[in-house]
Amino acid sequence: MQAIWRGAVIADSDRTLEVGGYRYFPRDSVKMELLRASPHTANDLKCPHGVQFYDVVDADKRSDRAAWSYEAPRESMKPVDHWIGFWEDVEIK
Repeated sequence: MQAIWRGAVIADSDRTLEVGGYRYFPRDSVKMELLRASPHTANDLKCPHGVQFYDVVDADKRSDRAAWSYEAPRESMKPVDHWIGFWEDVEIK
């Protein structure tokens, strides 16, 4: 599977997982240099899984909060601990 942002492959893996309707990629399959940690909001801090959102950026292009990772997941999200999920501007194929 691939995560594609504005025509560029930003993640590529044959061992993705689908949890809760979202596809997650192992961190080592993601071009992490294109992700920048977003500041936490009050709602982020309420997440029981320790969510960290990321902006996807490259030169002059940016998609705010288009990726996330659970940094301290509870049992239901343990299979994707520190994996990266994508949404909005990122197409999953």
